[in-house]
Amino acid sequence: MTETRDDTFTWLTQEAYDRLKAELDYLSGPGRVEIAKKIEAAREEGDLRENGGYHAAKDEQGMREARIRQLTQILETSRVGEAPYAEGVVGPGMTVTIRFAGDEDEVTFLLASREEVGSPIDVYSPKSPLGSAISGKKVGETATYTLPNGRATTVEILEAVPYTGG
Repeated sequence: MTETRDDTFTWLTQEAYDRLKAELDYLSGPGRVEIAKKIEAAREEGDLRENGGYHAAKDEQGMREARIRQLTQILETSRVGEAPYAEGVVGPGMTVTIRFAGDEDEVTFLLASREEVGSPIDVYSPKSPLGSAISGKKVGETATYTLPNGRATTVEILEAVPYTGG
């Protein structure tokens, strides 16, 4: 079996893709109309130099446009479905269970992009220190990475299975 990986894509569940697409559709349609009306109403209040409502509406417009660009980029570079990782190999779209060295407790999480937030389990980014350290590892292997406090810690991969949404 050949494992194919392409780190240039963001893998999203259908639910996450649909949620982001709905947000983009709203912001780039009715959302733009709303903010234009706010700006026009504030503009009608007079002197723009001292008009707090106008400046707040313009700032909001800028943030919305930035979010539209971000969503467009995410959706253009995403793939819907499961990342092409085999069961037992850690990668995006996998539910991973690890154990920290010297600890009996197990931690289970979804290794996915932050756009998957809202899943019923914790989500860790593949680009995080832990995510980067364990990506590509197989069940039974260990990985060491540096914590924010500068100390290194080691984890053992106990399980890596495709995320099923539940």
